[in-house]
Amino acid sequence: MSSYLEANARERLALFDSFEEFIGPAQRVVSPHLAQLNAPVSFDDGVVVGHATLGSLTVFAAAQEGGFMGGAVGEVHGAKLVGLLRRALLDRPSAVLLLLETGGVRLHEANAGLIAVSEVMRAVLDVRAAGIPVVVLIGGSNGAFGGMGIVARCANALVISEEGRLAMSGPEVIETANGVEEFDSRDRALVWRTTGGKHRYLLGDVQRIVEDSIPAFRHAALEAIAEARSGTVELTLASLEAEQAMLEQRIERFGGLREPADIWSALGIAAPQDVPMLDIDSFIAAAGPYRLGA
Repeated sequence: MSSYLEANARERLALFDSFEEFIGPAQRVVSPHLAQLNAPVSFDDGVVVGHATLGSLTVFAAAQEGGFMGGAVGEVHGAKLVGLLRRALLDRPSAVLLLLETGGVRLHEANAGLIAVSEVMRAVLDVRAAGIPVVVLIGGSNGAFGGMGIVARCANALVISEEGRLAMSGPEVIETANGVEEFDSRDRALVWRTTGGKHRYLLGDVQRIVEDSIPAFRHAALEAIAEARSGTVELTLASLEAEQAMLEQRIERFGGLREPADIWSALGIAAPQDVPMLDIDSFIAAAGPYRLGA
């Protein structure tokens, strides 16, 4: 099995049959800001963008490199993502796949990074509105946090592994802002219970959960694209209202609970303490019917 978690951004591109990069390493399009701060730069600014083939489909894809500044977004990094999405409106691929691994925005380029993330959000919605599915894959060690966590939820569909994480604020950020009593970032089991793939699947935040392998992500991506292209997942007012209703239901049912396992119990799962130990197939069979939006 080829681990998605342990692969870097370029190794994860193996899920495609072929991949051609738009801005290659030799072009060295790097951040203009980091060197001024005596910070290291990367030849691709931490993100690979290009077009690929996936089965019989021609797709556009981006893969963030978690090993460079945790995949955080700066001006150039964000511009590459926006450029990919805007070009998709012209070339009209079968889908756009975003392989996210990011802690959010770089503090080194805070304002430029925040603007870039907002532009990525708008571009994702423009692509969806044009009838081109956007599918997000999350399985890296840094998860998908901050503004890019919001970008992920703007997509047609999300695919995650148990090891993947998705949230607005990272554990360390919550602890720094509100104290260890609110959230202990050193409690790794708690971190994964709260932000990990199984919890996000049960709450309906992601549509598919897969084992930690590149082939599993490939298969799920193809399924997600097929579902989106069939029109079963659309960007409509009705779908947005349904999402809002689900969020309101979550607050009403679980707003007073502080432990994810208590939420799993409230969903009706008979042995919530066993959820972290189940393999993915067993988890979907045992807990999948209880997930919100199922």
